[in-house]
Amino acid sequence: MRVHKLVFAALAVTAALSLTACQDDETGTAQGAPTTAPAATTGASPGGGPASSAPASSGPGKNSTPPTAAPAGSTAAGKTAKCRTADLTITAADRTITGDADNTVVVELKNHSGKDCTLSGYAGVDLKTSAGTLSAKRSGEPVVTGVVTNGKSTYFGISYPANTSGGSGVRITGLVVTPPDETQSVTLPWPGTGSLPVTDAGGSPVKIGPMGSAGQGQ
Repeated sequence: MRVHKLVFAALAVTAALSLTACQDDETGTAQGAPTTAPAATTGASPGGGPASSAPASSGPGKNSTPPTAAPAGSTAAGKTAKCRTADLTITAADRTITGDADNTVVVELKNHSGKDCTLSGYAGVDLKTSAGTLSAKRSGEPVVTGVVTNGKSTYFGISYPANTSGGSGVRITGLVVTPPDETQSVTLPWPGTGSLPVTDAGGSPVKIGPMGSAGQGQ
């Protein structure tokens, strides 16, 4: 009987140990289940060094090349701007050549703006006279657009008849010049002969050429 009791006791111990092992196995399986990884912390890398943050997405235009400013004297479209009256030093001189049928005054327009600019067409020219304002007529010569470099000049001529009548004629007291496409005028002393002949014919006996139609020596 003692032997049987010892056997039963041994079996009971073995069964108890088996039950304990099963419970440990079940507990170990639950502890080894995957867990959600913690969110990455900005500023630290897994190795302990500082983390390199990803570049922020650039907004509209951040990676685009900034617009290049137009060169001096140019418009945004890259074309050379027109000369304004304020850009020009305007003077006039007598350039009559002996033997010519008409007398000549040459008007110089010098670009002092610090940038290149263009002049084309006909200027407005009015003569102040004892009989009132006399507007010059255009000669009809073709118009060519020209670039006036900073510090350089362009010229046009004014032709008018000489007063050979022997009388006093129409006295000229001043010259008013308005550059092409401008409204601001410049008033100059008249450098030519002092009078125009009195004529019965209608219209103006004074004619002008377009920009660039006269040279410095004309």
